[in-house]
Amino acid sequence: MKALTEVNKNLQEVFSILFNGGTAEVKLMDPSHPLESGVEIVAQPPGKKVQNLSLLSGGEKSLTSLAFSFALFRYKPTPFCILDEVDAALDEVNLARFLELMKKTKNQTQFIIITHNTKTVEVSDYIYGTTMEEPNVTSLYSIKLEKKEKNSP
Repeated sequence: MKALTEVNKNLQEVFSILFNGGTAEVKLMDPSHPLESGVEIVAQPPGKKVQNLSLLSGGEKSLTSLAFSFALFRYKPTPFCILDEVDAALDEVNLARFLELMKKTKNQTQFIIITHNTKTVEVSDYIYGTTMEEPNVTSLYSIKLEKKEKNSP
């Protein structure tokens, strides 16, 4: 119950950051048996009524799921996290909020993100990829990105 309370506190903070307001909560489906109970995420993006996660749009589902993941990271940081196309359903504004949150968290968690989004790639430290220059011949590549200081030429 202590973990649920802390994760809910973190979820509310992260959800508010990603949605620029609103509320979210993780609820036990069977509070009388907390160790066996499933959980339900209830979210209320700004300007909308409270909804079950399944009733949200694709972008709202993605952001809510990311808010829950980051709420868990705040409670118990993990050394690395693999995210597969989590940015695909996000528009420009929501993508920017997600990437800003990821940048603030990457000092405690290494993110491995599978993406085709150039904005996500631009905030990466390393890029790993594959290409098929010839039929049936796959080449692997890796690039370490060096960030220029904002005041550098």
